Amino acid sequence: MLDFIPLSVIPTFLLIFARTLAFFMTVPLFSYRTIPTLFKIGFSFFLSIVIFTSMEPSVFALDHHYILLLLKEVTVGLAIGLIAYIILSAVQIAGGFIDFQMGFAIANVVDPQTGAQSPIIGQFFYTFALLFLLSVNGHYLLIDGMYNSYQFIALDGFLSFDGTFGSFIVDMFNQMFIIAFQMAIPIVGCLFLVDVALGLIARTVPQVNVFVVGLPLKILVSFLAIFVFLSLYMMLAKFIFETMFTTMRDLMVILGGS
Repeated sequence: MLDFIPLSVIPTFLLIFARTLAFFMTVPLFSYRTIPTLFKIGFSFFLSIVIFTSMEPSVFALDHHYILLLLKEVTVGLAIGLIAYIILSAVQIAGGFIDFQMGFAIANVVDPQTGAQSPIIGQFFYTFALLFLLSVNGHYLLIDGMYNSYQFIALDGFLSFDGTFGSFIVDMFNQMFIIAFQMAIPIVGCLFLVDVALGLIARTVPQVNVFVVGLPLKILVSFLAIFVFLSLYMMLAKFIFETMFTTMRDLMVILGGS
């Protein structure tokens, strides 16, 4: 079978495979520990074949210039996947804000998908967000974004870091925290009112131990508020995914110098 494959196209395929594999090692949903590493490598390999057969053939020489191109492809794949992961982490940041007000801040759980500690409510929201992503076929859009990245960042070109890259990173983090604040403000606002009510009770009825009553009351109010505002979270999850795909596209435009 190797007799039918010209050796001159192998360097081109390796460049495509490096970007694709680096992308699936950092992008949400595909980079989790629950997905076997062999599956990630095999899926990246066959997707690289599809991308390679749809591109115009080009020949690269195995020299120091090729090593720089290989490092560039790995950087591009890691950057695109990481930017999507950072935007989606706004869900866990919002959960951290809520857990701090509920009193669950000391009860973090270990996320089996990433191996890192995450807040309880943040993990609950994050699971809902992933299920919503799968229900709207968002994982296909992630693969499509990887496929279309070669239209913005060519194989034979280098990265372009102009004056807009720094402002893009700042705006991206700003947008992430705005989304997290929008998700957390309904619950945090309700808990703030509970704190005000408990403070008034403590001043008017000193016999009541607000420290004993306050914690279960805040937990009860938090769960009721989450149940009421759950539809709002689905709308915010949709906005998160729209922001994630837009940010990925803008990053490709900046890196490609388009």
